[in-house]
Amino acid sequence: MSELIDLLTDLVSIDSVNPDLVPGGAGEAAMAEFVAEWGRRNGLEAQVQEAAAGRPNTVLIARGSGGGKSLMLNAHTDVVGISGMDAPFAPKIADGRMYGRGAYDMKSGLAACLLAAKAAQRMALTGDVIVSAVADEEYGSIGTEALLAEWERWPADAVLIAEPTELAISIAHRGFVWLEFEVTGAAAHGSRPQLGIDAIVKMGKALAALDALDQKLRANPTHDLLGSGSLHASFIEGGEEISMIPARCKLLAERRTIPGESAKSVEAEAGALLDEIAASDPDFKAGVKATFSRSPYGIAADHALVRTLKRHAEACLGGDVSIIGSSWWMDAALFGDREVPTVVLGPAGAGAHARVEWVDLESVARCQEIYTALIADFCR
Repeated sequence: MSELIDLLTDLVSIDSVNPDLVPGGAGEAAMAEFVAEWGRRNGLEAQVQEAAAGRPNTVLIARGSGGGKSLMLNAHTDVVGISGMDAPFAPKIADGRMYGRGAYDMKSGLAACLLAAKAAQRMALTGDVIVSAVADEEYGSIGTEALLAEWERWPADAVLIAEPTELAISIAHRGFVWLEFEVTGAAAHGSRPQLGIDAIVKMGKALAALDALDQKLRANPTHDLLGSGSLHASFIEGGEEISMIPARCKLLAERRTIPGESAKSVEAEAGALLDEIAASDPDFKAGVKATFSRSPYGIAADHALVRTLKRHAEACLGGDVSIIGSSWWMDAALFGDREVPTVVLGPAGAGAHARVEWVDLESVARCQEIYTALIADFCR
């Protein structure tokens, strides 16, 4: 395990705080350079792609002889902020755990991917093994979007994402839609309410309807692994001054989605709620639009990729491996939007986005074994 520990120590030691999350953050350039140099030093083909200015991806390839299926191992190189952490980029090992920012989320997964790709060179494979170390997953996913924009450079038949899953196999995750509601009223002096329509009060009707929808969704789960979608109000503003009846009120809300739901269907669902309110209140005038969305993701539990990964994971771990869904959004959906079969399996630990972050080193070694076994089978 010494090679794995040394590599993970090097990776965690590199400051790669996402500058979109923390202004002035170091970004992914140093990580990309390290991964590229490590790949070249270990006999892998290395390509660097600028996802945005100063925000590079690194792609490493162990070339097969040709004719076989190619597998991509994907991991992100950015980390979240370090406020309140003690020496976040000076990794420490205690009781079989490595502590440091990114140790769990997700430089450990990247380390396991890199060593599995290195091992692939000794397997006489026909298919390519590709490691994509991408920027910006923690904020806007510009790294994976850029990767997919040039997919012809490194096409893969399937993708394994090394996000931490406690050694379970995640085959589904939620998406989200950001909604902007606006209610229009009529301004008037506070002493003459008969001349005005209070947009903030009217928005209260929309908030009540949205709360009822959220409760209905969560009371009626329809997905075996993810349960249901959900809805919450995130930000509200309106009014001009305390003695004026407000003419407008704006609400930003987030609708979490499950497979089968889309930005279009969510926008229509919200519009129908507003229409229902307006039907009983002629003074209620409101509109809604979806401003940003990310798709949910799902792959069938009996898909060949899932079955193959499960077989090898159980052989490596010596027991049953759970099939799970993940509540948060991941880059898996971007690959799914391109109809590339994708699964997620990564190490165990704790503290993602927290002040104390650690990964179980034995679980990282098991990931390396599982990835290597999957490569040998899928790319043979």
